Amino acid sequence: MTDEQKKILERQLWGVANTLRGKMNADEYKNYILGFIFYKYLSEKLERYANEKLLVQEKIAFANIKENTKDGKAILEEVKKACVGHLGFFLKPTELFSYIVNKGKGDIKDQNKFILEDLKNILNNIEKTSAGTESEDDFKDLFYDVDLTSSKLGSRENDKNEVVVEVLSLLSGIDFKLEDAKSDLLGDAYEYLIGEFAAGAGKKGGEFYTPAQVSRLLAQIVTQDKKRVKSVYDPTCGSGSLLLRIGDYTEVINYFGQELNPTTYNLARMNMILHGVHFDHFKILQGDTLKEDMHVDLKAEAIVANPPFSAQWKGDSDLVLAHDDRFSQYGRLAPKSAADYAFVTHMIYHLADNGTMAVVLPHGALFRSGAEGQIRKYIIEKQNYLDAVIGLPANLFYGTSIPATVLVFKKCRKFDEDIFFIDASKGFEKVGNQNRLTDENIAKIFETYKERKEIEKYSHCADLDEIKENEYNLNIPRYVDTFEDEELVDIDTVAKELKKLNAEEIDLQKNIAKFCDELKIDKPF
Repeated sequence: MTDEQKKILERQLWGVANTLRGKMNADEYKNYILGFIFYKYLSEKLERYANEKLLVQEKIAFANIKENTKDGKAILEEVKKACVGHLGFFLKPTELFSYIVNKGKGDIKDQNKFILEDLKNILNNIEKTSAGTESEDDFKDLFYDVDLTSSKLGSRENDKNEVVVEVLSLLSGIDFKLEDAKSDLLGDAYEYLIGEFAAGAGKKGGEFYTPAQVSRLLAQIVTQDKKRVKSVYDPTCGSGSLLLRIGDYTEVINYFGQELNPTTYNLARMNMILHGVHFDHFKILQGDTLKEDMHVDLKAEAIVANPPFSAQWKGDSDLVLAHDDRFSQYGRLAPKSAADYAFVTHMIYHLADNGTMAVVLPHGALFRSGAEGQIRKYIIEKQNYLDAVIGLPANLFYGTSIPATVLVFKKCRKFDEDIFFIDASKGFEKVGNQNRLTDENIAKIFETYKERKEIEKYSHCADLDEIKENEYNLNIPRYVDTFEDEELVDIDTVAKELKKLNAEEIDLQKNIAKFCDELKIDKPF
């Protein structure tokens, strides 16, 4: 997508958001806009598939099939079987996005403009058509958060209807270029909106979104030198953006994820489908990853995650978790007040022997003692899985200003006698209230990591003896000296400058006194 196309798209999407802005906050209206975009996408995808693959011989457009005639019913039954098998769902011609928009605008003869009930039924029917099929789990409750009964849309049913018609009409004017197989305009639009909602919704919104720059860095790290990856996994997948980013750098066969928040879980499934991932090739499940591991047998080649920083969990109070294979070998469970290392050891458990994992953690995970210190020591000393520590700038993430770090793990490390440290905390640009990694910042971090190149005040390769001497404390300043010598001050030069300034001040006071005498007013000194 060109910069000009991007600007046009962003203006169009901003116009859609303006219809709901003021009625509810960003975290609420995102459910409507993203849900309606997804409905538009499914509708247009089904119509194109039916017209180009199924109805060529019949020489009839899908939208023109008469649903109530004998021939029409027979054709639709065959089309439905093919669509459910290939796409995972089905819509009738009168359930298409374009039909509902035209009805809402009053363009369909003998039809009133009230579409709320139609829309409720259509969104439910998308789910119903997948029931009992392989795509059932991927479409179940997908539109649960699109609440068309909410009073925030309007106090009266007609008011709600007008708002919904306006939103759908604005979306109908956006061409997502589905006919272009190489275009990811729809995916870009979705990512843009998710990022905007995260920025506008504060801490609550930021929970489901990892900034694109950080996603790109993690994706490059876990796909280094890999042309094809069988399985990628994110145990706290949010909206799925971090998982999908891996596909920008290598061919991905299967995506796996788990997400606690039901609304965000819906976003992730929509995001997968909108990016062209077939329902057979992703498995996103909803639940608490630490309490209920839903991908028990998975060993993934690439694992990425941005877990909630220092989240609370049951920890030592749960005897079941204490004997769980994901946590038991480390001697201690992560503390109740900080589940960071619970996520780390969970990910290590699911990492394939030839895999790489990269996880974003708060800086405190590098040096906190107690149970975390013991787990950290075990990972380094006994397992020797930690490959690199990368310090990021502060204020990169929505919802928190604290600096973060990326830990990189491999079970079969090429360089197994050291750990590579990068201090990238000073490389960023300021954008509004947030800091942002530039393309140049990301390239420098990745190339430095890839080459394990030591750069003064930026990176250092610490052998395991050095780590041991520091008692397995990974605080980056212990390994990368970023101290800047203070500039020497020439006292004689400063004294001369002060003398000069004092003389200038005396002259100014004389001039001011002269003017005051001429004006016959009191002097200010």
